Amino acid sequence: MKPSILWVLTLLPLISLCQPNYKRAVVGFYNLENFYDTVNNPAINDDEFLPDGPRRYNTSVYRDKVEKLATVVARLGKTFSIDGPAFLGVAEVENDTVLNDLVRHPFIRERDYRFVHYDSKDQRGVDVALLYNPGYFDMQQSFKLNVQLPGGSKESAFTRDVLWVKGLLFGEEVHVFVNHWPSRLGGEARSEPARIAAANVNRQIIDSLLQSNADCKIIVMGDLNDDPVNNSVTKGLRANGHANALRAGELYNPWLEKYRKGIGTLAYQDAWSLFDQIILSQGWLNQQQDGIFFYKAHVFNESFLTENIGKYKGYPMRTWDGLSYRGGYSDHFPTYVVILKKAN
Repeated sequence: MKPSILWVLTLLPLISLCQPNYKRAVVGFYNLENFYDTVNNPAINDDEFLPDGPRRYNTSVYRDKVEKLATVVARLGKTFSIDGPAFLGVAEVENDTVLNDLVRHPFIRERDYRFVHYDSKDQRGVDVALLYNPGYFDMQQSFKLNVQLPGGSKESAFTRDVLWVKGLLFGEEVHVFVNHWPSRLGGEARSEPARIAAANVNRQIIDSLLQSNADCKIIVMGDLNDDPVNNSVTKGLRANGHANALRAGELYNPWLEKYRKGIGTLAYQDAWSLFDQIILSQGWLNQQQDGIFFYKAHVFNESFLTENIGKYKGYPMRTWDGLSYRGGYSDHFPTYVVILKKAN
């Protein structure tokens, strides 16, 4: 008889990662906070991030920003995998230039990261991308999915596209959706339909994939600008944090309990939110399978990433304090999940 999901998940803590009979992969997401280059792009609104702009965003600042982000990528998930992330979704990147500078930084160059990126029509010119280590992930196909914003939900007519990447992780097919949903600027209630629209773009493809294969391995990751309890996640994505109560087609959200315990990835007015989520289809949950399966979820909130002075003390150490360069990393903590596979 096939074990229930509840029974399967109760076994997860019993796995010892000291045992050599498990292959491991780390899958992460990180909002890179305004990762622009210093060159003017007339097609977007990047005036703040130019040498003569209000932030005085010069080459020295940019190089420091690249090094700070490379530091995080180098250390992310190394407790579980010496090679760091097998793949990493990122948000708020301007273009291929900044991604190339990041993956070629000496801290992570030897991993030979490659990336998938498309320009979107976002007014600020920041997009999502997927970095991947070809030693772990064999990228096969990628698509950009346009999000049509409902009238009146946002001032802008456009938002970031959803990036859909299909590839092989340890030889098994995986579908990854990288998101950066519309912000709450203009009001949470007013902007909610915009985030639900983004969720529906993901869900439409997910439904098609699950119809063909109910055990399809799907990951939805991103800065959702909503918490695990908000409608865009629970109703739009149909993501549930209770593994033993999942209905057919629902996704598993491992961040719900962390959020309810007050753990977050960003803070505003001393209240924590957990916008940066990695959500999985049910095909990941049975650890008795021969294929890859979900093990643990983590917020990467190490002390070196945490602000230690001033009004943002305890928050993620951000790049900017107003228009002044703080020299931090990002105003978001990264998140990651650990994936295991029984070795032959």
